[in-house]
Amino acid sequence: MDIGTPMKRTLATAWHYVRVTKPRESSLLVFIGFCAMVVAADDLPETGRLLLTLLAITLGSAGVNGLTNYLDRNIDARMRRTNCRPLPAKAIDPPEKALVFCLVLTAAGLGLAWILNPWCFVAGLVGTVAAVVMRKTVMCPFLGSISGCAPVVIAWLAVTPRFGIELLVLCLLVCIWIPLHVWSVMLANREDYIQGGVRYFPLSKETRQAVKVLFLLALPLAAASIVFYFTSGLHWIYLTAAVILGLVMIYANLRLLLSANSRDAWKVYKLSAFPYLGLIFLAMCLDAWLLAGR
Repeated sequence: MDIGTPMKRTLATAWHYVRVTKPRESSLLVFIGFCAMVVAADDLPETGRLLLTLLAITLGSAGVNGLTNYLDRNIDARMRRTNCRPLPAKAIDPPEKALVFCLVLTAAGLGLAWILNPWCFVAGLVGTVAAVVMRKTVMCPFLGSISGCAPVVIAWLAVTPRFGIELLVLCLLVCIWIPLHVWSVMLANREDYIQGGVRYFPLSKETRQAVKVLFLLALPLAAASIVFYFTSGLHWIYLTAAVILGLVMIYANLRLLLSANSRDAWKVYKLSAFPYLGLIFLAMCLDAWLLAGR
């Protein structure tokens, strides 16, 4: 008997469970949470609190992303883009196994958030509820905006347990970004989503009409990033990155506005993920860390 075969099977099963948590999306949420924490502290936070916060965000984000995968599994099975995910592909069967796994992760994340402080727990709970209700409806991107803010709010309040204008502007940035990000991938895979039974905006409109909204979103997105500079007390590193990245996003959405084709929609989607959101949070983190006290 090949003793390596059971081990390979176990590792393959473990990887399916990891994939259910959308590791790329979860890692981006953890990253922006880390960056928000550095900005809130105006330096690297105390190690123990930093690690506890990142663990709470990691477990919570992974668990909630897994719950959305579970809730979307039937629609995912009808779409070419998503039918290879573990649940629609029946790599984890029955899917309730993944549900239990993700509920445990979510509960653990919320428990750690409570240890940080009650406001962190409230932010995590609100983000969890917003992520799982009204899936694949017209409200999904807007509720997703609330959910996407949760890691930032948890990280910020873990260091500075008070709400301020800088945190509100940072949440506004994320809230504008999420619909633009989600709608661009829907337009890039328009027929696939319609085949899956998803027909709300932007798919309910002609592409040439829908891309106008995306272009209009790129403008306040860039504006919010500049406003954050004035409210946060950051320096030239962040401002330079915010201006450049904002102009790049506006240009990419202008190209989409002029072409209205799926290829340019896909470029906006890919650009908006790490290249935009990741880099702008990295810039604010480096600015706060390297130029602290100046």
